[in-house]
Amino acid sequence: MPFSRPRAAAALALLLATAACTATPEEPPSARPPAARPPVNRQADAVRLPLDAYGPKEADTQAVDDAKDVLMGRCMNSRGLAWRPLPRVGAQDLEPENLRRYGVADAETAGRYGYHAPPVPPSVVRRDSVWDARDSLPDAERIAAYGSTGQGGCYQTARKQLGGGTAPLDYEVFNRLTLASLEASQRAPEVGDTMRKWSACMAKSGLRFKDALAAGGSKRWDTDEPTEAERAAARTDVACKKSTRLVTVWAQAETRIQQQLIRQHAGPLKQAKDRKDRWLAAARRVLAEADGGGAGTS
Repeated sequence: MPFSRPRAAAALALLLATAACTATPEEPPSARPPAARPPVNRQADAVRLPLDAYGPKEADTQAVDDAKDVLMGRCMNSRGLAWRPLPRVGAQDLEPENLRRYGVADAETAGRYGYHAPPVPPSVVRRDSVWDARDSLPDAERIAAYGSTGQGGCYQTARKQLGGGTAPLDYEVFNRLTLASLEASQRAPEVGDTMRKWSACMAKSGLRFKDALAAGGSKRWDTDEPTEAERAAARTDVACKKSTRLVTVWAQAETRIQQQLIRQHAGPLKQAKDRKDRWLAAARRVLAEADGGGAGTS
């Protein structure tokens, strides 16, 4: 049901950037115990790349989802049907951009979870539970919400009200370029030199990996829970990144590559960003009105 899973666009962008360093498939959100994310250190939080301006920030994606949800609720209520609103995600539960783009880089997270993803925060668990419930709506509510095709009903009404004549959000160019820049940056001479220093640092602890992404993606970490060996390896990984300045060198190289890609693809990127900005501006207007009037909140 397309409207019940609009998180896919943002998830795809993140997946393209981080797939190589994800150790294991994530469990369904409902299966994880609610827990707050540990604080992210400055090294992990400071990675900012030029293409970020064109991609789907988690907070912006959720703002658009929330605004659509407010409008869907009004539409459903006008038809005499209840609509359970999406709980808002707390700002503290939003992941920093480019987290783990170059592998695990936060000592606190590494020490607790190794290369496994941290537990889903409570506000995200609550939000996901509402999304999941919408996959099993009674027939009458499902038809009213999404129409017979999944593209009609109040979904279509809300989308038209929010977007007007604006074309749908499209991150194809961003997704393609952010993956291309990550791959190209790994071939940069300075990154290769620093990566070899990182590998040598890891080898001193008996950990042999050709690069930082291979460390996080090793099949030896395919366990339900992080082992002590995994946590120790991840801590060493972070320490070696800091001593060699791998994250800094890598980010500088990718920044240069992305700046060149932006110049080469300026037209399509600007078009996609303008579209994103229009959707976001419309979403903020809807949410400001809803919050001011006490509607659409949870």
